[in-house]
Amino acid sequence: MENNQNTQVSLAQCFIAVDDAEKALTFYRDALGLEVRNDVGYEGMRWLTLGSPAQPDVEIVLEPPLADPNASEADRKAVTELMAKGMLRGVIFRTEDVDATFEQIRAGGGEVLQEPMDQHYGVRDCAFRDPAGNMIRFSQPQKR
Repeated sequence: MENNQNTQVSLAQCFIAVDDAEKALTFYRDALGLEVRNDVGYEGMRWLTLGSPAQPDVEIVLEPPLADPNASEADRKAVTELMAKGMLRGVIFRTEDVDATFEQIRAGGGEVLQEPMDQHYGVRDCAFRDPAGNMIRFSQPQKR
């Protein structure tokens, strides 16, 4: 059966594993300037939903690592070890001024992984590590 309709999809939520909700909240709310949209506790776990006021329909959910009640202890240990090494990916934010964003986040205590630099693929970007070890990048398209 052929479908000639183009269904549009858009991003609603993305998930970032964090091991300390309070530290993550301080980073994402205070250093990055995201607004808290939801703060939910369930069975000893906590989920925080944040987003940019410029994108009211996109949410970042900060969740406990491997928030699956059926996960094995070995899987939980593996995810914890990967987080500690910074091997789990976070997100890439777009900004109009990567240098100003860099200074704001560094002043807010963000751990610098890469200072702003021009990339050969057409962006100027920088990177930080969040309190859980996730790499968070900030990208500004270069003018051509």
